[in-house]
Amino acid sequence: MSFADSDNATTGETVEVSVRHEAELDNGKLVLLLNDRGWCSSGHWSEVRQQEIEETVRVVVGPDEPYGEENVEEAITGHWAYIQDILTQQGIEVRVSELREMQHDVVLSKRLQDRLGIGNNHSG
Repeated sequence: MSFADSDNATTGETVEVSVRHEAELDNGKLVLLLNDRGWCSSGHWSEVRQQEIEETVRVVVGPDEPYGEENVEEAITGHWAYIQDILTQQGIEVRVSELREMQHDVVLSKRLQDRLGIGNNHSG
């Protein structure tokens, strides 16, 4: 699950979005996976659509594009192994294959929803 928020406070300014990626456990507890993701663009908020935000959120939390001699599958597997390691450090055992298949919901903060001029939406 990823939580997206708008970073800047003035209307019409550069689009800036921060993203926090968390795992939701069966008991409803959230475990932080990534808290250093986000993006900005030279566009204006009036030009941004909810679907674009949700798609970009899913891209910025990974997996990343291959780097150097790495192929696509190695990049994907490496990303999920990294996420698996974060969970293992929290005492949560899960296989990479399970992580790859999990649903990825995107939750937009109230501030971001207001920026986009939408109601309380949740997409998965």
